[in-house]
Amino acid sequence: MGLLTSIRSSISELFAADEPKRIGIYGPPNAGKTTLANRIARDWTGDAVGPESHVPHETRRARRKENVEIKRNGSSVNIDIVDTPGVTTKVDYTEFLEHDIEEDDAIRRSREATEGVAEAMHWLREDVDGVIYVLDATTDPFTQVNTMLIGIIESQDLPVLIFANKIDLEDASVQRIRNAFPQHETVPLSALEGDNMDEVYDKIAEYFR
Repeated sequence: MGLLTSIRSSISELFAADEPKRIGIYGPPNAGKTTLANRIARDWTGDAVGPESHVPHETRRARRKENVEIKRNGSSVNIDIVDTPGVTTKVDYTEFLEHDIEEDDAIRRSREATEGVAEAMHWLREDVDGVIYVLDATTDPFTQVNTMLIGIIESQDLPVLIFANKIDLEDASVQRIRNAFPQHETVPLSALEGDNMDEVYDKIAEYFR
């Protein structure tokens, strides 16, 4: 009986190893999460994950791109990308009004965005195998939301890479992000321009294999 159990366990582990790792892309609104998700998906599959926008909370439901195989240095890693809504402590419908969106639509969007934040937190606690945490390198990273999310990721014992996005902008500071979260590796990039994507893919292959 012990031998049979051992064989079944070995078979289960073999098939589990072949399954794609679910990698959640997290971070605050407008950090460039969907831009990065689309960059990765297009580079390796030719398809996009979802629409990109300067309007906050454009991603209000988690979107998933399955079986993204990233090949680096003679080996490969197979992941499912989960592009999650930007996490914030409050979604105010007036944010949408500033982008010439009608009030009814703004209220609907704010409700959907609030539900999306709850969904993103569920994914983080239950359904991801690793995290790519995207931060806007032009803004202060030391916020309540970022500290809380990094703490949850650490409590879940998930592998995490911090990506300092928007390094193409003049006031970007990668070191400010490194100083805020020195316990984790920070990789600079511009998801929009495609800067430093070779290192991004090297690190994804290393951390999420």
